[in-house]
Amino acid sequence: MLQYLRSLIFNIQMYLMMALMALFFTPITLFYRPMAFTACRTYCRWVRWSARWMVGLRSELRGKVPTGECLIASKHQSFFDIIMIVSEVPRPKFIMKAQLRFVPIVGWYAKWIGCVPVDRGKRGQAIAEMKQGVEAGRATPGQLIIYPQGTRIAIDAKLPYKIGTGVLYNQLAQDCVPAATNVGVFWPRFGVLRKPGLAVVEFLPAIAPGQEQRAFMADLEQIIEGASLRLMAEAGYHPPD
Repeated sequence: MLQYLRSLIFNIQMYLMMALMALFFTPITLFYRPMAFTACRTYCRWVRWSARWMVGLRSELRGKVPTGECLIASKHQSFFDIIMIVSEVPRPKFIMKAQLRFVPIVGWYAKWIGCVPVDRGKRGQAIAEMKQGVEAGRATPGQLIIYPQGTRIAIDAKLPYKIGTGVLYNQLAQDCVPAATNVGVFWPRFGVLRKPGLAVVEFLPAIAPGQEQRAFMADLEQIIEGASLRLMAEAGYHPPD
C-alpha cells in the first residue's frame, strides 16, 4: 500500500513537472529549435532522478550510447524505456503513432525534434508514410528510434517483429543498434504501481548495413529478445515456458 501511494505521488509530480518545464522551455524553443532536445533530455533526467528517490527505481544504460547517425531498434515495455533512451542519446527522433501529434506538450516536442508520425492501422500506407517522413527528415542528423514490435509489450507477452524496421534498415543504409530492456518488470505498460529495483536499457553491438532484409529481421529479433530475457532474469523475472 505504501509503495502504491509513493507511486501515485511520483506519477502526479512527473506530469506536473512536464507542464512546468514546458512553460519554461517552449518560449525559447519557438525561436531556437535545438533547445527542444535540451528540454526533452532535462525532463527525462528529472524523471530518472525522481524515480530513484521517490519509488526506489534506479536506472542504468549499458553498452555504448549511439551518438552518430544510426537506426536504433529497441524493445519497448513502458514509458520508462523512452525516458531512459532520451535522457542520454544526443538527438533522438522516433517513429511514433500518429495520434501522439495531438497530445499537448508531447506532440509539440515530438514535432520539434523530428519524430515521424505513422498511422499504424494501415500497414501498406504506414510503411509508405514512414519512408516518406524519414526521407524528409534526413537533412537533420540524429538517431532514429523504432520499436520493431510497434507498441509496448508486457513482459509475459509475445508479438512478432514488424517489417518496417527492415524497410528502414535498407532505406537508410546505416548501422542498426539493437536495444534490450527489462523496465517492464518495474514499470508496467499500464497502472500506477512503480516497483523498486534496477531498470536497464542495454545498447547492443551494431548490425552493419548491407544484410538481406529477412536475415536482418531474424537476427534482430534473436538479439533483442535474448538480451531482454537475460535482463529480465537479472531483475528476478522468469517468464513461463
